[in-house]
Amino acid sequence: MIVLGIETSCDETGVAVYCTDRGLLSHQLYSQAKTHAEYGGVVPELASRDHVRKLPHLTRLAVQEAGIEMSDLDGVAYTQGPGLVGALLVGISSAKALAAGLGIPALGVHHLEGHILAPMLAPEPPEFPFVALLVSGGHSQFIEVLGVGQYRLLGGTIDDATGEAFDKVAKLLDLPYPGGPHLAKLAEQGDPKRFAFTRPMVDRPGIDLSFSGLKTQALVQAKALAVDGKVEGQDAYDLAASFEYTVAETLFIKCARALKETGLNRIVLAGGVAANQTLRKRLADLDAELYYPPLAYCTDNGAMIAYAGAVRLSAGQMDAAQIQARPRWPLEELSRVG
Repeated sequence: MIVLGIETSCDETGVAVYCTDRGLLSHQLYSQAKTHAEYGGVVPELASRDHVRKLPHLTRLAVQEAGIEMSDLDGVAYTQGPGLVGALLVGISSAKALAAGLGIPALGVHHLEGHILAPMLAPEPPEFPFVALLVSGGHSQFIEVLGVGQYRLLGGTIDDATGEAFDKVAKLLDLPYPGGPHLAKLAEQGDPKRFAFTRPMVDRPGIDLSFSGLKTQALVQAKALAVDGKVEGQDAYDLAASFEYTVAETLFIKCARALKETGLNRIVLAGGVAANQTLRKRLADLDAELYYPPLAYCTDNGAMIAYAGAVRLSAGQMDAAQIQARPRWPLEELSRVG
């Protein structure tokens, strides 16, 4: 089965073609980061308009790169939610129209399921079951994964998501948007133990996360270091490194607890923050097998949607004709496959 995947949940337009026999055939991605950098965050209306402009071109490119014709497609998968409702509707309506014109099924994919299954695109994918740590700009969750559609939420953030906290601390250091990758680059030159930030919620039982207090600690320290309103030089390097180190240590402790609670010895790191090298290195010290997607499939992308859609379409699932976005969509509502 050959499936076209469309991702438009936020500020990245992704289109890919996945074949159940041959694997990933193509992958096209357009980032709106420059568009939103002027505003310091995603502007939903601008995101939707950019998806409208870029999606048709990226779809043609993905099909050409795959070396197929539109008529060779057996199904179309698209992100149905969670996400920005306007952005979602662009991808949904495009996918539905394409599927209707070709006379093939369309299927809405849960954005988080796409991230959870993204490591399956790696040369050595994980086997079920495993614990998934999903960390991105909008989500921070620990999930027990027994199979496709078999998910149990173990814990999550009670305030800021991990990526959101990275971006906010980056903003304190006057770094460009999106700030997370810039902060990680800055941290490479810093001393991670210069500032002893508190690892949030590790002194109490459970697997939930909280980053608002850590963010406040970083703010207080930044104000103390600022000269003419700016933190620069080695102070900025050390602040970035100390913050990143504290996040990695906190997630390491919580991952160990999640593995102990489930009795599993396999963990998957997914989402945009999965690209963070400090976090990858720290989690490699866990007494467990560690898996993560290739770097290109950590952030939002069409490849993960095409893969997740292919799994479900191959199992006979498909959508009705109506257009329905799910900006809020509990992962536990998904049906199991197999």
